[in-house]
Amino acid sequence: MKKFKYIYGPVYSWRLGRSLGVDPLSQTDKICTFDCSYCQIGETKLFNSGRKVFISTEAVAKEIAALPKNAKMDYITFSGNGEPTLARNLGDMIKRIRKIRKEKIAVITNASLINKSDVQDDLLLADFVLLKLDANAEDLFREINRPDPGIRFGDVVKGIKRFSEIYKGRLALQIMFVGKNKTYAKEIVKMAQKLGIKEVQINTPLRECAEKSLPKPEMDIIRRYFKGMSVNYVYWAKKKPVKAMDKEDADRRHGKDKR
Repeated sequence: MKKFKYIYGPVYSWRLGRSLGVDPLSQTDKICTFDCSYCQIGETKLFNSGRKVFISTEAVAKEIAALPKNAKMDYITFSGNGEPTLARNLGDMIKRIRKIRKEKIAVITNASLINKSDVQDDLLLADFVLLKLDANAEDLFREINRPDPGIRFGDVVKGIKRFSEIYKGRLALQIMFVGKNKTYAKEIVKMAQKLGIKEVQINTPLRECAEKSLPKPEMDIIRRYFKGMSVNYVYWAKKKPVKAMDKEDADRRHGKDKR
């Protein structure tokens, strides 16, 4: 099996099905704008909020082109060992991949840079964008997502709202519930509703991390608060086996399921 540097998986995603990951940063250490308390790939050692080219578009395109033509995937997903929108050439990568493969393209982002117009322009090119929202106010945002000091919750919310008004593809909020924010669930639901996004991905950590998962009875109560929205719920998901090209690499970038 060919060894890849920038793509990984496929992995089974309860939100995306059979997903091939593209890591547009592909550094040894995680580079992110957040240091979320529940992150399944560990603590952020390299904080960054400035966009730059980490790896070339051509390098990613070459690996995508090397995949077998009959490889079965539902999505090609930008995610990996850090925040994908930090890659200044994210949009170029999406355009190049579209010329090579026919699968839909998703971007999983923490939404920290969504208020930037160039980030929005890149995300507009994707078929499915998943945006993080784990809080309803600045203090809770800082407790759970632990952002780079220059990132403000109000700017994130304004950016999500603005993007939701111009984006024509599939758009969802991804919300991770842990002990720190479970008592604010109703307020987070109200925030989600104000943003006008119809789909929500309700999650709790089921991959190895520093936070404990909330048991299903507690999550079932929270799920009912999202009445009137299209809900995808982690405890509804069935785990399906998918053979990754390199399981160790996939676990490093995607996280190891502890179920």
